Amino acid sequence: MKLPNAIKNLADHLSELPSIGPRQATRLAFYLISRGANEIRGLADAVSDINNIKICSQCFFVHQNSGDRCDICGNPSRRRDVIMIVEKETDLISVENTGKFLGRYFIIGPIPKTGVFEDVQKLRIQNFKNNIKKDLGGMAEEIIFGFNPTSLGDFHASLLSKEFQPLAKKISRLGRGLPTGGEIEFADDETLSGALEHRA
Repeated sequence: MKLPNAIKNLADHLSELPSIGPRQATRLAFYLISRGANEIRGLADAVSDINNIKICSQCFFVHQNSGDRCDICGNPSRRRDVIMIVEKETDLISVENTGKFLGRYFIIGPIPKTGVFEDVQKLRIQNFKNNIKKDLGGMAEEIIFGFNPTSLGDFHASLLSKEFQPLAKKISRLGRGLPTGGEIEFADDETLSGALEHRA
């Protein structure tokens, strides 16, 4: 059956989102139609507002500030010399929601299954090193790897530990309060708090 182009176009775009297949995308398109013009307009405005989002020059988190730094990197009460490296933005949000970590972050981007970082990630790693040299005189107090407790997360933490060793007095990982094979994004606040307090 041939669908109107507007529905097909929306479903095609929705199906490119993570965890959404073509069937679910089509169902979502019809759901939006059923919600009416105001709901569609509200969603369109929310999507359009994403154009105003900036990426922090220090940690690569999102912000809407006038400068080039996010609220965390621009906060003078945060420790600049204790930095947690995380894979994605949702990991940062989960850790930040515990209220236990008072340092800064660095988002490295999706950890590759091949073991080889993409060019974008290589640039981020170089930027991270340059920031430590420039802002901290070449030495952080501690670099914490906030990677998922999986074999892939362990491998990349080990790989990057060697690379960042000259740039920190201490290199650590989140404690194993996090279950092996789990994901930081879905951990509850209590589990993450324990992992932060018992990092090794």
